[in-house]
This record gives sequence, structure tokens and C-alpha cells, in this order.
Amino acid sequence: MSGDVTVISGPTAVGKGTVVRALCAQHPELWLSVSATTRAPRPTEVDGVHYNFVSTSEFDELIATDGLLEWAVVHGKDRYGTPAAPVRAAMAAGRRVILEIEVQGARQVKQRVPDVRTVFIAPPSWETLKDRLEGRGTETPEQMARRLRTAETELAVAAEFDHVVVNDDLGSAVAELVELLGL
Repeated sequence: MSGDVTVISGPTAVGKGTVVRALCAQHPELWLSVSATTRAPRPTEVDGVHYNFVSTSEFDELIATDGLLEWAVVHGKDRYGTPAAPVRAAMAAGRRVILEIEVQGARQVKQRVPDVRTVFIAPPSWETLKDRLEGRGTETPEQMARRLRTAETELAVAAEFDHVVVNDDLGSAVAELVELLGL
């Protein structure tokens, strides 16, 4: 496997997806992995584009057959994982691979993929993170509280990553990633 792999991670509502979409729009040569999840789709999400939405039994099968490069239970409830076969194929083809995944998964990839580059997307402040989460309007108060508890834990491990990019301005965050990736 000869492809270059970059993990982009960070807490909920930090804007990982927005940053990664902007990066990939500027650099279509990048190959973005589509994660699998047991979570129900949000109203604007498309199966196979934003996530591969799978049942609990389908996710169990992926785990049992070593079909996931990494996986984790996120926010104490839903499972997310990176299907291994498409990543391996992209790497074998020499593609530059981007994995937008949770902190738990980033740790697993770091153990399994030699020379992986890890980038933590951080908010400019805790208040900004809370405002972004509330502004999405997609979670109940209980879900928001659970996500904020998870975010506190995830922010505490930013130093484990090779690079930290503060997402205070989308253009600046993407430009910093472009520089880090040597694009």
C-alpha cells in the first residue's frame, strides 16, 4: 500500500465536515472515505454520500469480518466506522486518502496505518463550539448535552495529534490543511 493517509478529527460541531468538503472541493484529487454508521440519517444526509447508513446487524458483520479499519461507539450510543476495503484499494492505487473520523477511530488508525498524518480540528473557543452545536438544530437537549460531554473529553486529547488546526475561519483552516498536506 503506497497511498498517503491523513486523519482529520475533532469534537462534535467543530466543522470537520465543512472543512473537509471545502478541502476536497479545492483538491478533487483527494479521496475521501465514507464512514459507516448505525445512526439514523439527518434530513439533508444522503446514504452513500455523507455516510453509509447501516443496521446494527450489518455493522456487527463488518466487525466480525475485519471489514472496518476502525470503529467506535460515539456519544455513548451510535457506532461509526471506516470500511477497510475502499481505503486499502485507494492506498494501493497511490491515492491521497482523507479519513474524517472521531477521536477514538483516529487512535485506532494511528496504530494500524504506518506513517498516517493526524490533524485535530479545534474550535476557537468552547462557547463557539456550543453555539455551533445549538445552531445546527439537529439534536434534542439530551443529545446536545451528551455531545458536549464527549467534546470536552475529545478536546483534552488534541495534543495526541500531529497537527492542530483552529477552525475560526473556514478559508484559513482549509489553507492551513493545504499547507500541511503539501498540496
